[in-house]
Amino acid sequence: MKKRDIYLLSPSPAEGTISLPMISFSIVSESLDFEGCDTLMFTSKQAVISAEKIDPNWKKYPTVAVGPATKKQIEALGGRVIYYPSTFYGKNLSRDIVRYFKEKKLLYLRPQQVSFDTKRYLENAGVVLQEQVIYETSCLTYPQEEAPSKGAIIIFTSPSTVECFFKNFKWDESYTAVLIGDATKGALRHGMNYVVADKALIKSCIEKAKSLQQEPIA
Repeated sequence: MKKRDIYLLSPSPAEGTISLPMISFSIVSESLDFEGCDTLMFTSKQAVISAEKIDPNWKKYPTVAVGPATKKQIEALGGRVIYYPSTFYGKNLSRDIVRYFKEKKLLYLRPQQVSFDTKRYLENAGVVLQEQVIYETSCLTYPQEEAPSKGAIIIFTSPSTVECFFKNFKWDESYTAVLIGDATKGALRHGMNYVVADKALIKSCIEKAKSLQQEPIA
């Protein structure tokens, strides 16, 4: 029996998958405004990479890292992680920040679009949060002949990859989605067959996808 194809929608390719990146990144700020802040917050690997390109002095500040890939990227570039929350998204993350960082002056270096309004939530709880948009994402465009094959297992690594997928292709009932976490699950369309990776890591998504490869095509 033929194994089901695994498509990875992340910008970075990975062995054992068919690369079908859905988003591209562009920096939208020429400098970082550190005035009045004492701690930085990153919620994506790409935000760390973008900050490094804009101003490597971000590493002088302690950081809150959301997600294992973000933490790894901060440390790889020489930054210092002082807090790494156990849950990565939305209200759970914001509750952690209220609990541990209410007295801190946080600067959130973020993308143009976010899946949860962290700033509003924290301000309602009395936490001062500065924000600076430093990069934005845009959807890549594909012809219909590049749509995933029948029975494909498709790895979605962010809400943006879901959004951009549907700007290119229709969902086939034979597909199975593998999701990196709850924020991505919230972006799904009705009726999609999906599973969530055991950890919020692309590696974990690929492992989950490979465990499904021998299942028959619907």
